[in-house]
Amino acid sequence: MTNAEQTVEQVARNSYGRLIAYLAARSRDLAAAEDALGDAFLAALDQWPRDGVPQKPEAWLLTAARRRMIDATRRRATADAAFPSLELAALDAQRAAESVRDFPDERLGLLFCCAHPAIDEAARTPLMLQTVLGLDAARIAGAFLVAPAAMSQRLVRAKTKIRVAGVPFEIPSVRELPERVEAVMEAIYAAYGTAWDDAFGTDAKRRGVAEEAVWLARVLAETMPENAEAHGLLALMLFCESRRAARRSATGAFVPLDKQDVSLWSEPMIVEAERALRTASALSAPGRFQVEAAIQSVHAQRLFGAPVRWDAVAMFYGSLVAIAPTVGAYVGMAAALGEARGPDTGLTALNGLHDTDIADYQPYWAVRAHLLAHAGRAPEARVAYDRAIHLSDDSAVRSFLLAQAATLS
Repeated sequence: MTNAEQTVEQVARNSYGRLIAYLAARSRDLAAAEDALGDAFLAALDQWPRDGVPQKPEAWLLTAARRRMIDATRRRATADAAFPSLELAALDAQRAAESVRDFPDERLGLLFCCAHPAIDEAARTPLMLQTVLGLDAARIAGAFLVAPAAMSQRLVRAKTKIRVAGVPFEIPSVRELPERVEAVMEAIYAAYGTAWDDAFGTDAKRRGVAEEAVWLARVLAETMPENAEAHGLLALMLFCESRRAARRSATGAFVPLDKQDVSLWSEPMIVEAERALRTASALSAPGRFQVEAAIQSVHAQRLFGAPVRWDAVAMFYGSLVAIAPTVGAYVGMAAALGEARGPDTGLTALNGLHDTDIADYQPYWAVRAHLLAHAGRAPEARVAYDRAIHLSDDSAVRSFLLAQAATLS
């Protein structure tokens, strides 16, 4: 790969969302911005190897994309009301190309645009993941258990709605903010989740997504300092990200949380997470992200020499179940109860879940197998391990569960 091609790949990975947000905020046409930027990247692959990489690659791409948007408008030969603004925006992009300062980052405004009430609720988070963080429709479809073609159609309709309805690319008013910020936070957390499984950052498509998601969470918390859940979300993501280096061994084996080498955890991230969690708590408006962050905070105390207080973890999971009664919250509570009060207590909590909810839920079967093994019920544990292994997508997790099952007597 040539230096020019490497630069194109790096800019696409690191700046795609910023470029799209900048273009779309000025043209009010998200689909057109994506098409134009795609053409600009193709032009860069053609010209940069021949002419050299420009001093400001992002600004070069902005200028090229703007020119393509104007050309497309001219070809339509319509009295498009957006045409004058596109011409002004092209000059704006040209000035950015000649300026020594970076172009403004408008991704947060784009996130709120995607969360507008005019957009179908089912399309909001997928739209944010694609436009702001550059995730492809096929991967988004997999995460939402939707056929890729159906997801593509959903995204196209949402982008058309933004253009036709003239949805503004800006942070909404105080009155509109509460109903839209929740969707924005869910999208940021979902984006972080897509990068979580790639522990070593070997997937080029997911490389940098975790960092981008954490950055967006920081900006959201700074923009909305009185929103407790924004600070809770930031704390939760920082606690999780602080342990990335310890989640796999040197050979790539899965390392469960309680066995991780705490010397590999990032103390600065944990300190920042604790600070964000204290800020959230001081606002006296508890929510799901804050409770989840509090659970992670209990585990993080191992870094400072304290044992895990499983009774506290179980208590926080009880609060989480009250706020967001998901299957994952119930399974987490059962696991914590099993550690705090014995495996039979944890199994009793698991037995309260409906069969339809846990049939294909891998964490349920992994926790059930662990508790059954500790209760001395090896035959039942073996069945649960087999189910958990079958449902595991991660080969490292499968290997870990196989090793655990092999220890059963």
